[in-house]
Amino acid sequence: MTIQELIASARKIVFKFGSNTLAGNEGKINAAFLEEFAGQAAELCTGGKQIVIVSSGAQVAGLSTLDKWARKKDLHYRQALCAVGQVQLMEAWQRAFEPHSRHIAQILLTQDDFGDSIRTLNMRNTLFTLVDEGIIPIINENDTVSVEEIKIGDNDTLAAQSAILWSADLLVLFSDIDGLYTKNPKEFPDAELVEAVSNIDSIRANVSIGAVSNFGTGGIATKLTAAQRASSYGIPTILAHGGKPRCLEALAAGRQKGTVFLA
Repeated sequence: MTIQELIASARKIVFKFGSNTLAGNEGKINAAFLEEFAGQAAELCTGGKQIVIVSSGAQVAGLSTLDKWARKKDLHYRQALCAVGQVQLMEAWQRAFEPHSRHIAQILLTQDDFGDSIRTLNMRNTLFTLVDEGIIPIINENDTVSVEEIKIGDNDTLAAQSAILWSADLLVLFSDIDGLYTKNPKEFPDAELVEAVSNIDSIRANVSIGAVSNFGTGGIATKLTAAQRASSYGIPTILAHGGKPRCLEALAAGRQKGTVFLA
């Protein structure tokens, strides 16, 4: 199926945004981008679709507020920075959806939450209740309390786990690249976009997996792993550039390319 067909047929969609997609040129949360996406998402909801958002950006938002901590590497400062930034991030999302009369809800999770059957059931029930009431859940890792033992580590994985938890029809990973390439397109002009992937194990042997981005914790490797995890539950994944003008609308109309990982 094409990207256009997948979006058209899906009723329950999880959208994931990385820090690089949400950050503007100055390294701060791009409010204009959030407002533009919120308008497009609201149109989908009006058309009968349900959405969940997995949003990075707490650290970026924290640095926007307390740039005096930018050089501090101590874990406690990093966690405190995310605690400050999470408030700013949610406020930015709330302002973005407010003109469309859409409420948002914050859900902060750790890997530990997914490993406990009672917590998992409660998380699932909360997601269904929020969405059924027209509220848009915004999920992020709880970086304030996360340590290595309970850390998910990247929001690509969190997005896949959330899609599985919610029994989503489609997972969309928005990044700062157009999709999966045979090589890093920022370094190699001859890199080719892979528009459809049916066997992720096979594609791993044929693409060059680079390093992570400046702000984010994930790279192409985590996106492949997330897509594979979602696929094992019958959920297809789209990887696309989230920074293109009206990206969601363009993908739904077939005007923007990306990579489809078929389930």
